[in-house]
Amino acid sequence: MREVKRSRGRPKTRSDDERRKAIVDEARRTFVELGYRGTTTDIVAARCHISKQTLYRVFESKAELFLAVVGSHRRMMLDLPRPEKEDRPVADVLEEIFMIDIEEEAEREREAFISFVIQESQQVPELVDILHREGVDRSRRLLAEWLDLQVARKTLAMDNTLSGARMLMDLLFGGMAGPGSRDWKDRADRNRHLRRCISVFVRGNQPY
Repeated sequence: MREVKRSRGRPKTRSDDERRKAIVDEARRTFVELGYRGTTTDIVAARCHISKQTLYRVFESKAELFLAVVGSHRRMMLDLPRPEKEDRPVADVLEEIFMIDIEEEAEREREAFISFVIQESQQVPELVDILHREGVDRSRRLLAEWLDLQVARKTLAMDNTLSGARMLMDLLFGGMAGPGSRDWKDRADRNRHLRRCISVFVRGNQPY
């Protein structure tokens, strides 16, 4: 009988990137469930089935872990940066940037973190600066950089892309998570509104 050779060495383990993502995803769920003050690195490590020492090799503190969660949530809100050589209609790309057709489960996770942020900002004021700097401000700058590229390509024309980014975020996120976000008959009704917002923005910034 032919002998079957066994592979040597340790079994394949998660890469650092995979482990980091798994920790951040679990931390986000834990922050939403227990709040910032109720969440500890011990709890996150236990839920990830890793030691606290392993967690600290990736994140030195709860504050650093929270920063990573905010960064991860930012990417759940805006699909940026985009592929370097992407060449598609501006309106189509904006629909993807704002993830209009996001799956319902992912959207519920996104909304849950927004609710957590609103509540925790009132109870833990020191988080406000982190959320604004790493969430809103960073998102706006990334979107403005994408708009800069469109201006350079002459697919859009505007003299202040940072203002344009703010306008887009106000329009789209207002429809997704603003006070009137529950007024839609269903998701399809809301998405039609969001696409109209994008269409109005693109038409209003067409090159002459």
